Amino acid sequence: MNSSRKTRTSVNFGLLILRVVVGITFVMHGWQKFNEWTISGTTSNFAEMGVPLPEIAAPFAAFTELIGGIALIVGLFSRIAGLLLAVVMAGSIYFVHAPAGFFVSDGGFEFVMVLGAAALAIAFTGPGRIALGGALTHRRGVSIFA
Repeated sequence: MNSSRKTRTSVNFGLLILRVVVGITFVMHGWQKFNEWTISGTTSNFAEMGVPLPEIAAPFAAFTELIGGIALIVGLFSRIAGLLLAVVMAGSIYFVHAPAGFFVSDGGFEFVMVLGAAALAIAFTGPGRIALGGALTHRRGVSIFA
C-alpha cells in the first residue's frame, strides 16, 4: 500500500468516525426534543428563550437533528444534512447560547460551536468513501447522495 492510498484510507476512516459520533449526538438531541421534552414542550422552551417563530423553529430543529443525524451516520445526503445541522447550531448560538459566554458549564456556546463546525466540515468534505451515498452512485466525485 503506497503512501497516497494509506492517506486516503485514513481520511475515509476519520470521516466515518466523525460522521458516526456527530450523527449519534444529533440523533440523541433530536430524539430528546420529540420524546423527553415533546415538540410542544420544545416549542414553549424556544419561546421562553426568545427564539423567533418557535412553532416553526422547534419542529424544524428536532426533525433536522434527528433525520440529519441519521443521514450523517449512514452517509446519505450528508452534505445537505451537514449544512442544515450547521444552520441549526448557528441559530442556537445566536439566539440562545452566545449571551452566556463560551463555556458550556455556564450555558455558553462551546459545545454547540463544536457540533456546528463538525457538521459544516462534513458538508464541505462529504462523507468519505465508507458511506451509503457512495454505494448509490457509480460516479467518482460529488454525488447528490453523498
